[in-house]
Amino acid sequence: MKNARLRDMPTFIQTTDPDDIMVNINIKQCEDDAPRAAGIILNTFDDLEHEALQAILSRLPNTYTVGPISPLVHCIPKSDPIASIGSNLWKEDTGCMEWLDKQAAGSVVYVNYGSITTMTAEQLLEFAWGLAFSRHPFFWVLRGDVVKGSGAVLPKEFLEEIEGRGVIVGWCNQEDVLAHPAIGGYLSHCGWNSTIESIYEGVPMICWPFFAEQPTNCKYLCNQWGMGIEVGGNVKRDEVEAVARELMEGEKGKEMRKRAREWKDKARAAINVGGSSYRNLEKLAEQMNQIKRN
Repeated sequence: MKNARLRDMPTFIQTTDPDDIMVNINIKQCEDDAPRAAGIILNTFDDLEHEALQAILSRLPNTYTVGPISPLVHCIPKSDPIASIGSNLWKEDTGCMEWLDKQAAGSVVYVNYGSITTMTAEQLLEFAWGLAFSRHPFFWVLRGDVVKGSGAVLPKEFLEEIEGRGVIVGWCNQEDVLAHPAIGGYLSHCGWNSTIESIYEGVPMICWPFFAEQPTNCKYLCNQWGMGIEVGGNVKRDEVEAVARELMEGEKGKEMRKRAREWKDKARAAINVGGSSYRNLEKLAEQMNQIKRN
């Protein structure tokens, strides 16, 4: 990763101590454990992380990039029992799509911090008023436990301010929302599932990384893939408003949407017949059959 800062690294190895326990656990996993595996399966595609993947393949040749994985679920016939299996931690609001259907194309900011990210009550208010002051419609997924130690309570004056142009729900089907033509941007914690799903749908992102690999994903989105813009960790309403406006109506936002469309095309090409992920999935299936026969 070029020009990386310490804060761009995954949070569990954000240290300058070479003897840090988590650093050494990761080194052991990469140098000792991973080579013993019959194969390594990654939910990414070759064009997206070419340099990193070349470095991995030089040490672990049986590495298979088969992503984006989530669209492959739609290839399962609805009559198949597997099709009913889901992994949501929260109950979906199924009526929210009707509101999106009434919005103009590319006009809505989608906001979702994932299933486990938390914040302070002050940060929640800064996000809320920043979105309100941006004057752009927004679709906000707000879990009841998103605020540390209390419920996600928003003031009456905020709810009055956003009436008619903001919708708040407890959870949703993210893939359906990101695929909706009304969505013009995504304010996200930058978890990998959210990142790869946004890339697949060509939706540029406002990045607020929280922990784990999210800072690294943010770095790539903003500096390498050109489809992200970052919000500072302290969260100030003026900054939230500014980045939302920049994404939805600014020159940088136009360039981000252009780059997002380009990555969307590459992601879809990867899983189409003959694409890199399609071929890798075939190779993976062949290797698994070989292992089974042996």
